[in-house]
Amino acid sequence: MGKINVGVIGVGNCFAGLVQGIEYYRQNMDKRIVGLMHEKIGGYSVYDLNFTSAFDVAENKVGKPLHEAIYQSPNCVDWLPSVPKINAVVREGPILDGVGVYVEKMIKPIERTKSDGELKKDVMKEIGDTGTEMLLNFLPVGSERAVKYWAQVCLEAEVGIVNCMPVFIASDNSWAKRFEEKSLPVIGDDIKSQVGATILHRVMAKLLDDRGATIDETYQINVAGNTDFANMLEHSRLVSKKISKTEAVQSQLRKRLEEDKIYIGPSDFLPFLGNTKIAYVNFKARMFADRPFEIECKLRVDDKANSAGVVIDAVRCLKLAIDRRIGGALTSPSSYLMKHPPIQYTDPEAKELTEKFIRGEIPR
Repeated sequence: MGKINVGVIGVGNCFAGLVQGIEYYRQNMDKRIVGLMHEKIGGYSVYDLNFTSAFDVAENKVGKPLHEAIYQSPNCVDWLPSVPKINAVVREGPILDGVGVYVEKMIKPIERTKSDGELKKDVMKEIGDTGTEMLLNFLPVGSERAVKYWAQVCLEAEVGIVNCMPVFIASDNSWAKRFEEKSLPVIGDDIKSQVGATILHRVMAKLLDDRGATIDETYQINVAGNTDFANMLEHSRLVSKKISKTEAVQSQLRKRLEEDKIYIGPSDFLPFLGNTKIAYVNFKARMFADRPFEIECKLRVDDKANSAGVVIDAVRCLKLAIDRRIGGALTSPSSYLMKHPPIQYTDPEAKELTEKFIRGEIPR
């Protein structure tokens, strides 16, 4: 089927885990690849991802070969000591609102020598020269202006986008329409982990709802030690993230909980945890005769391994749409792979619709 030429926005831990994970399986061909929908989707395997361009704002990443940049501080994914050479070089992108106050010292943004307009010309040229056909958005939470900037770049450069962050592009009708008019596909928004806090929370909520229990209160709190969680200490950047995570759970209930009865969001940054994420999920509920019961569970997981396989599925589904010349929001893959898709389904429904999309039985 050939390669899938992928560019990345934000060479952080998420992307480092993706690259190192693919190389891990290249070095262990006898192992079954865990966390993918299928070994091949439309003929494309995990090994067909070809990273052709990359954009960042960190002084110690811009200008470096991509295979070196993924190991630069404050990245802390170290599953492998090194990965083979990747020809792509990290190019400078605009900062806009992509650097929060709590991470500015951690990443040390490059000193600007060009205007945003000049950088856009450079970005467009890099995308064209490298044959990049889609961009992976790994920008930090709260980067509203930056995500919209890159969505516009995709439209002008005529490439698709997998929006892994909770700034709403696929699930925003106006943006989705613009991508559809240009026959460019988009999958989003906000990547859903393989076995993460939100998928666990929503499945448990659906179970209780289906079993006829009444949920009175529920919360999910998360802590970790990577730059994602340092960035989220700035609470003003959390608006869309909390909407995304909360709606993923609320959408599974026949009767929505009152806003003061549900809390879902990051709680704190503990630097010694690194990429380990700890999540606590709690339900206070009632069964027959209004007898109360409570569920409390704890999840401890590698935050970056949790997203990498899902991203690989998203990339391959987006490539199918490119091959089929389908533009706009891919509602079925988005519903299965993302927290805040254009249409929320139950997870079994979303999986079946995604399978139908892969088989070509439905267009999106």
